Amino acid sequence: MKPIWIVDDDQSIRFVLEKALLRENLPTRSFTNPQDVLKALMDTPESEGPQILVSDIRMPGGSGLELLERVKEKLPGLPVIIMTAFSDLDSAVSAFQGGAFEYLPKPFDLPKAVELIHRAVEESQREEVAEERMTAAPEMLGQAPAMQDVFRAIGRLSQSQVTVLITGESGSGKELVARALHKHSPRSGGPFVAINTAAIPKDLLESELFGHERGAFTGAQTMRRGRFEQADGGTLFLDEIGDMPFDLQTRLLRVLSDGHFYRVGGHSAVRANVRVIAATHQNLEQRVKEGVFREDLFHRLNVIRLRLPALRERREDVPMLTRFFLQQSARQLGVEPKRISEAALRLLGTFDFPGNVRQLENVCHWLTVMAPAQMIEVKDLPPEVLSMAGATAQAAMASVALAPSTPAQAIAPPAAERVLSGDALSSQGEAAVPSSEAATAVLTWESGLQAEALSLLEEGRTDVWDVLTRRFETRLIQTALANTRGRRIEAAHKLGIGRNTITRKIQELNLE
Repeated sequence: MKPIWIVDDDQSIRFVLEKALLRENLPTRSFTNPQDVLKALMDTPESEGPQILVSDIRMPGGSGLELLERVKEKLPGLPVIIMTAFSDLDSAVSAFQGGAFEYLPKPFDLPKAVELIHRAVEESQREEVAEERMTAAPEMLGQAPAMQDVFRAIGRLSQSQVTVLITGESGSGKELVARALHKHSPRSGGPFVAINTAAIPKDLLESELFGHERGAFTGAQTMRRGRFEQADGGTLFLDEIGDMPFDLQTRLLRVLSDGHFYRVGGHSAVRANVRVIAATHQNLEQRVKEGVFREDLFHRLNVIRLRLPALRERREDVPMLTRFFLQQSARQLGVEPKRISEAALRLLGTFDFPGNVRQLENVCHWLTVMAPAQMIEVKDLPPEVLSMAGATAQAAMASVALAPSTPAQAIAPPAAERVLSGDALSSQGEAAVPSSEAATAVLTWESGLQAEALSLLEEGRTDVWDVLTRRFETRLIQTALANTRGRRIEAAHKLGIGRNTITRKIQELNLE
């Protein structure tokens, strides 16, 4: 992880912050004046630069506000926290409006300062993830007819600024379609701002969308611009619009109608020139019938509708997407790209992927980390894929066993059955019918756990709980870290545990 840069002429402040952040496993680098910071920025590659900048506002040889301005010119996405005495509060507010992430009044409570820095780090890492996904991958991949229809629709809408509603299952790539619509529109020079309306608590969503004035509610110490203002001149992507609270739907309808809105606690109308693209995995017509989604808002959004197919509807794209994600994972992890056998690809092609393209991407990250050899075979695929294949094969064999008069040699096994074992094809190139042992060898992970526990118990072991818990936690944490490209805080968030917990577990399990 990149270090937290601390700028303060007070040695005691630097010392206290350094020690507190070190206890949180956050690396630091300290400076006494802005000139040294600017020189370090010039001499340091961006990949090794600061994760966060924490700067005092008044220092000999320069101002924290001037430093903020200079740093934002070079690293516009870098979160900057300004430390200030209460007498400089107005300057701090100006700094906040000028791009600072937050300000920290002196004297500060150390745990709250560390918590604020953690929040800034998490925000920085989220931005890095979004940036990586945006720059490392092409806009969209797909050769299936259903995807070609989507591409043609994007082309037809390229010179339009009409409101678009994108429907499709979770993980099918709705945000990629929205980004493509923005990139190929007359607004491509403006910002693209995305917000997931289902991921933000109802009490905060209004402020996130429309911003708030200073003093509008407890904790609103400064004026804040909302997503509509941030997207002025560009595109605002409202993901999972079907989950938006009913009372906020009314405010959204007003903005879509005349382009005006009020910040929370504000009395002056604000105008934003924004193109709205919405997306949902839900049936909005049904939501309207249930009375939880406004019919007039539905018609306002549903000007042009694009339906994105699920991955199971475009199975011919699975091999191409798999190879692409394996290459992408290898680049991100700094390892040699792995190859995948045709048998493993065929089995992946039979999997339904309830999580769609996002799930396939996660499977490829998992394989990059967990597959033991450079060539990925059927046996290396994740348990959820193998268990589904086993269930498919057993069902097929059961139907064969029940057939009264069909000769066994005349029955062609389905694709999922053909690739169950490592030697899926016979020497003559014909599909081999797997034995009952092969069909039952692929177990769910719960069944595997039960079998392993029984084996250890029969050995007379008295540490079964510790042994299996340790192995379970090791695999779970390794998989989460692979999914988040090694980012511990993000991995802890996805696992539903605290950052201190995941750090302690990594040390206890020797996963460093």
